[in-house]
Amino acid sequence: MRNGRKKIHVLTLGCPKNLVDSEILISRLKDNFKIVEKPEKAEIVIINTCGFIESAKQESIDKIFEAISLKEKGKVESVYVMGCLSERYKNELEKEIPEVDKFFGVEQFPEILNELRVDYKYELLGEREILTTGHFAYLKISEGCDNPCSFCAIPLIRGRHVSRPMEEIIKEAEKLAWKGVKELIIIAQDTTYYGLDIYGERKLAELLLKLSQIDGIEWIRLMYAFPSKFPEEVIDVIAQNPKICKYIDIPIQHISDKILKSMRRGITKRKTIELLEKIREKIPDVAIRTSLIVGYPGETEEEFEELLNFVNEFKFDRLGVFTYSQEEGTPAFELGNPVPSEEKERRMALIMKAQHDIIIEKNEKMIGRKLKVLIDKKEKNYYVGRTQWDAPEIDLEVLVEGKDLKVGEFYQVEIYDFFEYDLIGRVVQS
Repeated sequence: MRNGRKKIHVLTLGCPKNLVDSEILISRLKDNFKIVEKPEKAEIVIINTCGFIESAKQESIDKIFEAISLKEKGKVESVYVMGCLSERYKNELEKEIPEVDKFFGVEQFPEILNELRVDYKYELLGEREILTTGHFAYLKISEGCDNPCSFCAIPLIRGRHVSRPMEEIIKEAEKLAWKGVKELIIIAQDTTYYGLDIYGERKLAELLLKLSQIDGIEWIRLMYAFPSKFPEEVIDVIAQNPKICKYIDIPIQHISDKILKSMRRGITKRKTIELLEKIREKIPDVAIRTSLIVGYPGETEEEFEELLNFVNEFKFDRLGVFTYSQEEGTPAFELGNPVPSEEKERRMALIMKAQHDIIIEKNEKMIGRKLKVLIDKKEKNYYVGRTQWDAPEIDLEVLVEGKDLKVGEFYQVEIYDFFEYDLIGRVVQS
């Protein structure tokens, strides 16, 4: 074994799908290396990059140069780069940043392990070293994407949609539950497409039902649901199963028919509204999260006002908004980037101001309610937790008063106040 027990640091950038890849990689490295949390403490640094939009690419480049700086100072021996940026721009990166020892694409686990002289065993690929707090974990059910969205580079980076066999997913979920995971967060580029490629039909509803039967799992959270061709049986499963959070992340990106058509979203404004209203009708007390893009080529003030008005009318429970990023290789790249950056930022700020007011209005209605809260961490005088309506890191938090609460446990919490996006409550029952 060439490297013995050398120290290795894996830095993960981007989305939870990248985090899962890092967890799989670390599980294979930990027997041969000492995993350290800071790059300056390591002899080997692996950077798992994001290459989705311009800001993510720049962050990845910055982190690569930070690692190279450590190498030049003699603090680090080797720097390896993997993930989406490396997959997308490998040839260019090899020419521009020769200081990196080697670049790898997405899911090139055998090649990375071979470089580090670690045996690759396919049957252990489902093993993961959980990098979250331990009581929740992301469960990736597929890779790649078949949707033709004009602005998105994911199919270029990660390829076409490939569903994982259901039995493989269930086995991984059972292992996670055995390790103490209580919340499974279902992720993919498009979770609602699941099964169509390998079973000939969409199987997300069946998968959710089977996952809900695993002992120890108390919450199942659905992310990245695609609105076009949404399998409506999923709505019924969420509505009827107490283990599945009354929460759905369904990025609509826009509401203008003109923009939706140009984006190649495969859905109209009317169909989008019908789907969202059906979800709210069939799942009482549901929280709908969405993501929007402002400043897309051709988005005039009129189309933006249409989007802003819809946000104010529909009142999403959770919302994220991004400014359009022109990505080479995508169909929308040919449309140019006509909306000035300042105007994109203005539009994003207006959407976020509208959503802020909506959240304040919704939080006021939470006062006096008793909610099931999962404690994520302790901070100063409060414990910090989440309700079933909140995903980690991107949604709201509950600041909980109480003594000797356990991280990773559920408590009944009575909400008595709020501050901006955070609810404030006290434990009434564990």
